[in-house]
Amino acid sequence: MGTSRNTGSDKQTYYKLTTCGEVPDSVYKMAQTLFEGGAVDGDIALAEAAGSLRSFYQLVDLGIPFPYNSSGEFVGYKTDHDPLQRGTSAGPLTSKYMTDLLEEAVIRREIPQFSGFQAVKLLVDDDAPLGKQAVGILALDKRKCSDSRERYVIFAATNIVWATGGDAGMYESSVYPTSQTGGMGVVLEEGAKAKNLTESQFGIASIKFRWNLSGTFQQCLPRYVSTDQEGNDEREFLEDFFVHPSDLLSATFLKGYQWPFDSGKVVENGSSIVDLLVYKESVLNKRRVFLDFTRNPAALLQDGVVDFTRLNGEAKEYLENSEALLETPYERLQHMNPKAIKVYSDHNIDLSTEYLEVAVCVQHGNGGIACDDNWESSISHLFAIGEVSGTHGVYRPGGSALNSGQVGGMRAAQFITRKYKEFPDPKVDFLQKYGHQVKRTLQETEVILTEDDQEGLDVSQELAKMQKRMTTYASLIRSREGVEQAIKENREQWNSVINVQHAVHPLQLKNYFKLRHLLISQYVHLCAILDYVKTVKSSRGSALIYNPDGLLPDDRLDELFRHSKDCASFDKVQEVMYEKSSLECDITWRAVRPLPDPDHWFESVWKNYREREGL
Repeated sequence: MGTSRNTGSDKQTYYKLTTCGEVPDSVYKMAQTLFEGGAVDGDIALAEAAGSLRSFYQLVDLGIPFPYNSSGEFVGYKTDHDPLQRGTSAGPLTSKYMTDLLEEAVIRREIPQFSGFQAVKLLVDDDAPLGKQAVGILALDKRKCSDSRERYVIFAATNIVWATGGDAGMYESSVYPTSQTGGMGVVLEEGAKAKNLTESQFGIASIKFRWNLSGTFQQCLPRYVSTDQEGNDEREFLEDFFVHPSDLLSATFLKGYQWPFDSGKVVENGSSIVDLLVYKESVLNKRRVFLDFTRNPAALLQDGVVDFTRLNGEAKEYLENSEALLETPYERLQHMNPKAIKVYSDHNIDLSTEYLEVAVCVQHGNGGIACDDNWESSISHLFAIGEVSGTHGVYRPGGSALNSGQVGGMRAAQFITRKYKEFPDPKVDFLQKYGHQVKRTLQETEVILTEDDQEGLDVSQELAKMQKRMTTYASLIRSREGVEQAIKENREQWNSVINVQHAVHPLQLKNYFKLRHLLISQYVHLCAILDYVKTVKSSRGSALIYNPDGLLPDDRLDELFRHSKDCASFDKVQEVMYEKSSLECDITWRAVRPLPDPDHWFESVWKNYREREGL
């Protein structure tokens, strides 16, 4: 159901230490790159760097076809926010290969899997010796929603690993697969601390079939065109902004390397101007925007003929080195990355004849549940792995998310096997201790259920309302006034949804719980964004914060793009905790944890290792 299984990009990247060539790299250098992304804790950055090769070679041994040369070097390339060539790829479906083969490994080891259950409540022990502790999950059996005696199941657990991805269901304009909605609200509701919830990634993606249009989709230099809502009045709207053809072509090309919208790249014809122009054309001008791979942009033509002398710098060098100075964008794309074309043909979209409708969409959450360098959250025995963990900060190198998920899982497993190996309480004792939490949740829910067809809560309509709000007020363009309005609307919707006067049919329970948890998550995200807008006020990362006292990137752009880039607080982390009793958020700021300076003397490390592992 998640992003890793159901989506990817032009050349989906896995980020790791370099393993080829003569350019030097080290664990500490990679950790510095991650740390310098801003609002990143140093201990986590060092752990991700140190574990990258072990995790990568495990994937290689599982059979993922990462390319290597005749000498056995796993070659790399430069990805966004990457000073070296640490990126590698098995093609557009790298993460799908990963999930397929990792699942096969789980099956081979005969590890039990329970499918068809939806977590609806995290069960906790508030009086545990080390503070609040996760002890289990109340889940909905989605196959038995109509049976009041069997629709709920309790999982008692010593440890819970939360790997539900980003809260994709919050947004209307999204490149996440429609099957993924996220699950952060479940743990936020019980007081798990979150961090950096202000940080997400947005970028240009296709909307008929959801897919990132990064890499060679941009480097092949397609045409950007817009039409009215009926598909008429076609025009190349980028031409209105860029004075020189070479600037337009360079900005388009650089969207391949610099796919996420970056508020720091909207000046001097930077690549993220393209995102703003797409946003302006589609959201403000209410026109439809397309990428056309069948014909060249006018900027690349001289008297109707392709003129590659109009290219300069990196774009020209890249296409020459790739032997891709071909006649059309489609031919260039086919030459450089035929698998990218196949991704669309597999979904009945022929890029050789069909325009690709696009929008600026949410793609990744860089913030999430706060954790330590073993990926344990503020609730003990609860671990947050992958996108749901807030490890990435403001900027992250492309592909570091895949590495972070693998390293985080490994680190959590190592810690659990050292520290948390006891069994859960027996059934009777467990229910005696925690049964009241289950009972209270069921009482709150069962009272709104109805078995007949009476008109009740339209859950699908409520989800759509919630998603439109997030895209309108908390996407790549944000303002204090807009976020305050979004919070007001969120609270009104929350009060309406939990009102016992509403009726929900049992078959709608799974979507009802999704709605409740997404509303909680949206509220916490919006509170974090409002706090940032009020205290920091300046743009950073993939969000442009409207500031009436700021500057416009260009006088031809709209007023809502006016912003400030001062004092962006890259050395601080914002943390937020939801208070269920008061329905409010407690928000604090702290300095990032610095990069550690660990002991590298072998004899000392060996001694500590033997003691830690009980050897």
